[in-house]
Amino acid sequence: MTSARRVYLDHSATTPADPRVVEAMMPYLTERFGNASSVHFFGQEARAAVDRARREVAGVIGARSNEIVFLSGGTEANNLAIRGLCEGVKPQGRYIITSSIEHASVRGICEVLERGGWEITRLPAYEDGIVKVEDVRSALRADTVLISVMLANNEIGTIQPIREIGALVRQERAQGRKHLWLHTDAVQAAGRITIEVDQLGCDFLSLSSHKLYAPKGAGALYVRRGVRISALNVGGHQERERRAGTEAVPGIVAFGAAVRLAREELEQRNDSARELREKFEAAVAERISDVVFNGRPERRLTHISNISFRFIEGQSLLISLDLEGIAVSTGSACSSGTLEPSPVIRALGRNDELARGAIRFSFGKDNTAADVNYVVDVLSRVTQKLRTLSPLNKVKVSSSEFRVSS
Repeated sequence: MTSARRVYLDHSATTPADPRVVEAMMPYLTERFGNASSVHFFGQEARAAVDRARREVAGVIGARSNEIVFLSGGTEANNLAIRGLCEGVKPQGRYIITSSIEHASVRGICEVLERGGWEITRLPAYEDGIVKVEDVRSALRADTVLISVMLANNEIGTIQPIREIGALVRQERAQGRKHLWLHTDAVQAAGRITIEVDQLGCDFLSLSSHKLYAPKGAGALYVRRGVRISALNVGGHQERERRAGTEAVPGIVAFGAAVRLAREELEQRNDSARELREKFEAAVAERISDVVFNGRPERRLTHISNISFRFIEGQSLLISLDLEGIAVSTGSACSSGTLEPSPVIRALGRNDELARGAIRFSFGKDNTAADVNYVVDVLSRVTQKLRTLSPLNKVKVSSSEFRVSS
């Protein structure tokens, strides 16, 4: 029997639509229903709304509006950036540098390209979950065409040194390496940290609306002016011929409203999430033994806490928490359904047991201290019960080894 109380701590998977965002999009589901490619009044009304949203999205990352391509979400943005670039640069090289902790969509694209003859170097993220710029520099070759490293990790929240990697790319270009580009997946970072594409030095940056309290189905790719990509969707002239298909006007309008609110409320949301996360992690460390905190504490997004629980299968813990009304995740929502240990947690050097026992708690703007108290109470009780039943608990290991953050 499930609990009557519901606590949602899976905001990294998706966020509930903000009522203000829903209010902004509703007219474009009803009386303002035009196709933004039509030349009549209804179409031009929709076109004006798309243009406003494009300016909002561009503004939140310091870009020009004509550098924004609207898409269906972060996965399509990552596909268009990487595959769209690689389609056109084969004469310059077939070598890509990425990291071992990328989102499943980036990992998947790289695997497809690899099967097609491309070479991929996957850089380590070490125990702290941070890619080293020195490793990027060491991996560079004359035929490198793309570096793709996420701005912030979706499972452990670690913020990567993209500005420093961007500076390295600019340095290489200044020395004559013109065919080298930088892509960063900012789906988790947008609305959480300040982003300026010129400061980052990236050529592509991926965004998704449903991580920002907007409905699912809209995303965007920043493409630096002058950079050419091949369209994956063809058959229309939309998005400056970079993505064919009728624009999803309601979702795009919602996206624009969401990024505006995220920019206005950035500090407030971060302060609230940081306070709740610190309260949560302190209580877990005090009340539950044999835990490992994944990711460098001082260089994480404020809302993510990823914890490995020794002697427990993460899926069992997730289901037990769900029965108590608590929604969490064992990793990326795009990888749910797999029984394999999280590749991100494994990339930190954790063994399979710790990778399988990892749970992501991600806080949102509407969570409260009462939510934290309830979750910790339930977590303490449930972990004790699961460990009593678990065959993994037959091995006796000192708990002190696993209580320190790393």
